[in-house]
Amino acid sequence: MITADVAPYDVVVIGGAGVDTTVYVPELPLPYADTYHVPPVVDRIGNTGSGVVLGCHTLGLRSVLIDLIGDDPQGALIRAHLGERGAEFAWAVVPEGTRRSVLLVGPDGRRTSLYDPRDAAGRRLPRELYGPAIRTARHVHVSITDFSRHLYPELRELGVPTSTDLHDWDGENTYHEEFARSSDLVFLSAAELADPVPVMRAILSGGRASLVVCTAGASGAYLLGDASGEVTHVPAAPLAGPVVDSNGAGDAFVSGFLYGRLRGLPPEKCARLGAIAGAHACTTEGTHENPIDEKTLLDASGTI
Repeated sequence: MITADVAPYDVVVIGGAGVDTTVYVPELPLPYADTYHVPPVVDRIGNTGSGVVLGCHTLGLRSVLIDLIGDDPQGALIRAHLGERGAEFAWAVVPEGTRRSVLLVGPDGRRTSLYDPRDAAGRRLPRELYGPAIRTARHVHVSITDFSRHLYPELRELGVPTSTDLHDWDGENTYHEEFARSSDLVFLSAAELADPVPVMRAILSGGRASLVVCTAGASGAYLLGDASGEVTHVPAAPLAGPVVDSNGAGDAFVSGFLYGRLRGLPPEKCARLGAIAGAHACTTEGTHENPIDEKTLLDASGTI
């Protein structure tokens, strides 16, 4: 439990812990067959909140993940993984259990995710769990778990800068709209968008955001800070090795970007750091097993 006299956090991550069961398959999409023989199937820490907090922690930011998990083997795995790496975690136990994903990963590192959110209507984070952490936080990253949206009024009242990641939003699903309208910094992926620019403009004109960042894999990222302005393109970072597993690349991008933002860097440089962190994630197996560290990030960016 986080106490009222806790030292300020650089980044508080609300929601988004889970466990990924990774299956490496011979191709995607996977044609129907009764049986495939595959390499060992592995359970690892996964989901977006885990990735952002581990990425920020490894980059030297004082960070904490606050979430709801189950009293189950998956919850125990998350607690053990974060504890072994020294990343702070505050949780409450819920009967629905811990979120899970089954990830089918092809030879080129692309994935298909089968996501089990373990949602429960009306579920809320206990205020005593998150209140002391957000009160003095430099930044709060709100994962798109349903209970997380209910913190926005309090975060606005406190004046804490916020971000969210809409992931592969199609620009129409209403579930994402409150997160898009309520955050100061919005990340999303171009995966489901033929043209992301109109969606980026709509986020800026319809909500609080002063910056929207759209990642597009090997095509880099796009930044927009004015609904009527021009989009800035930031190229993808070169890979330090072959693509092994693209899982977690978006969360790594977010952590690298937040690292730059909290150092006061301009958006283009923040996006460059995010791109380097995301590229690093693609060259390592698993979702969040090996986040980039501060020295490697800065060496690659040429800022030291």
